[in-house]
Order: sequence, then C-alpha cells, then structure tokens
Amino acid sequence: MLDTVEVRNPQGSLLRLPLQNSISGVYIETIDGLDPVKATLVSSSFAGLDGEQYQSSRREQRNIIAKLILDPDYSVDSVESLRLRMYSFFMPKSEVNLRFIMSHGLVVDIDGRVETCQAPIFTQEPALDLSILCFDSNFYGSEILLSGNTVSSEVESTISYAGSIESGFVFTLMPNRAINDFTVYNRLPDGTLRAMDFSAPMLSGDVLTISTIPGNKYAVLNRGGTESSVLYGLSAFANWLRLYPGDNHMRIYAEGAGVPYTIRYTDKYGGL
Repeated sequence: MLDTVEVRNPQGSLLRLPLQNSISGVYIETIDGLDPVKATLVSSSFAGLDGEQYQSSRREQRNIIAKLILDPDYSVDSVESLRLRMYSFFMPKSEVNLRFIMSHGLVVDIDGRVETCQAPIFTQEPALDLSILCFDSNFYGSEILLSGNTVSSEVESTISYAGSIESGFVFTLMPNRAINDFTVYNRLPDGTLRAMDFSAPMLSGDVLTISTIPGNKYAVLNRGGTESSVLYGLSAFANWLRLYPGDNHMRIYAEGAGVPYTIRYTDKYGGL
C-alpha cells in the first residue's frame, strides 16, 4: 500500500506528501495513474489468411492525476502561502521527480512534467488538482551493483530480479591479463538460454563497458584514459541481454584465469 509521495523540483527542494494525513498542511486525497499503462499493439494482415500477425508493441506514457488538500495550521500558515508553495513544485511544464514509498518497503522513482495545476481560490474546500505526464512510464527502484569473475566452466551465478518489467544492464569487464574474447550467457527464468559474444583484443588495465539498456546501448573500451567504441567486437548475432522478472542465471565465460567484472542494473516496475 502507498504510504508517502516525495516530490523534488529541479532546484532540489523536497516536498513530502502523506496520504490522508494533514499534519504537514498538505496531503494527498486521491491519486490515479499508478497501475500499468495501456499498451499499443501493432499487427499486420495478409491476403488469404484469417486474422492478423503480431509485429510489435510498446507501452504508452503515464498520466498521474492527484488531488491535494490544503489544510493549513492558521497559527503559522495560510491557504494562500500553501498554494504558492505548491506552485514552486507544480508549475505547468516544469520537471518533477516523484518518489513513491510503499508500506511494505518498496521505494521507486519516476520523472515527469506537470501538465496542469489547478487550485481555485474561491472555494470552501481549498485543494489542488494535478496532472503529471511521465513519458517514460516505468517506475525505477534503487540501482544494484554485483561483482564477480569470469569462469571457464559451467558454473552460473543467480541474479534475482525483483522488477516487473525486463531491464537492460551495464556490464563492465576489467581485464587483469590479456584477453581476446568472452561470452555472457543468461538462462532466463523460463529456461531459455541467450548469449552475447564479444571478440576484440584487450590488455591488462583496460576497462570494457557494454550497456544493453534499450535506448542507450553501447560498447566502449577505455585504454589509458582514452575511450573508443568497440561495437565491432559484438557478434552480429549477439543478443543484447536483459534481465527478466525472477531468477536469471548468468555465466560469463572466458578461457583461463578469472577476470573481474561488475553488472549494474535498476529494477523496473510497470505499475504499483
């Protein structure tokens, strides 16, 4: 269950909004738009065949709609001062970061832009109606960093991914010896095995970074402080691996002694 919403504006100011609690003078009465957003499905029809064939899909933007109640302690505050304070966070077209704190411990963030902020002055029940558009509809948990060493055997490491939406990751290899190739294997929760092959000469002291995050994919080699793209090292048939909800069994295979690596990812949630 949702417990508190924290709002941060571009200047770094923080606003805490509890649910159904007027201790702070402002609280959330209702909030909508936290469930999974609608998906747009694309399909094609073919002459002589019944129905259509699925091609692709994507999730639409998220529209968070909330009603805030202004309930000041008149000995130290007023409705007008609260309203003006809310404007500093929710002025239309401004950016906001929303953090949702759940009663069971989950904490997630989402970025958006204020579409509307309506706070009628002449009313017996002072309130503020908000509409916030989040163009990336996913909620993001905390960043997780894991470390390990390459193996020359069948030994796997398990990553228990808690998110509800598949997520890319940043893989960083830090060679402590010369190495020419390696393969990252991921056995998905359903048993499907996927692989990402890389082949390019690397020296001790190099740092190779591969991002499989959709919209921000890259492969960069840092040698002596100079960075260069090494996308050519990825096989044309390689999978840009992602983590899926559940247990992902990872194995980074390379012949010879183990080479240290890290995997950095963020849990993604499609709804709360």
